[in-house]
Amino acid sequence: MRTRVKICGLTRIEDAQAAASLGVDAIGLVFYPRSPRNVDIAQAKAIVDALPPFVTVVGLFVDEKPQWVAEVLNSLRIDLLQFHGEESPDYCQAFGRAYIKAVRMGPRTDLQRVAADYARSSGLLLDADDPAAKGGTGKGFDWAMIPPDCPLPVILAGGLNPGNAGEALRMVKPYGLDVSSGVESAKGVKDAKKMAAFIKGVLDFDQSRIN
Repeated sequence: MRTRVKICGLTRIEDAQAAASLGVDAIGLVFYPRSPRNVDIAQAKAIVDALPPFVTVVGLFVDEKPQWVAEVLNSLRIDLLQFHGEESPDYCQAFGRAYIKAVRMGPRTDLQRVAADYARSSGLLLDADDPAAKGGTGKGFDWAMIPPDCPLPVILAGGLNPGNAGEALRMVKPYGLDVSSGVESAKGVKDAKKMAAFIKGVLDFDQSRIN
């Protein structure tokens, strides 16, 4: 199975177009004011409108008021929702859109329980457990914490970069990888060479499984 790649925290049209040209499966737009990668509706719409076909647009929210999520959904194309806070299953389902739920992987995280609670999600995005931030920190976690039999697709995030993408794939064999700070030259500014190296690492791993 081919590994899917999402590059999150896009803030510039040229970065989104570069990611698309490299063959990324999805881009992430952050609608979280406390994030340095936060975008407003006009900025997000300009990015989405510049994308070629077949690139999934993911909208990331953190414990947001439903009215704001609905306003974003009504203003531009969002293909998939990503909830990165303490949102309940009922909240996540209320918008009638496919969604993925981010999970902070701490020592007490019961991934089987989370998967059961969010059984209607399209997948679980596993990130570092950092009480000071909601993703995008560049920090990783112990991949050995991930059970091999998670009933939902696993999207691995947290501390990924071109140097460890291959190792992550060998150890976890996730459905997809989600990278943000690991392919940046500055917060919210993506580096085309780093994005290319990251995606090449994924493609090389997938090819090795075929051979």
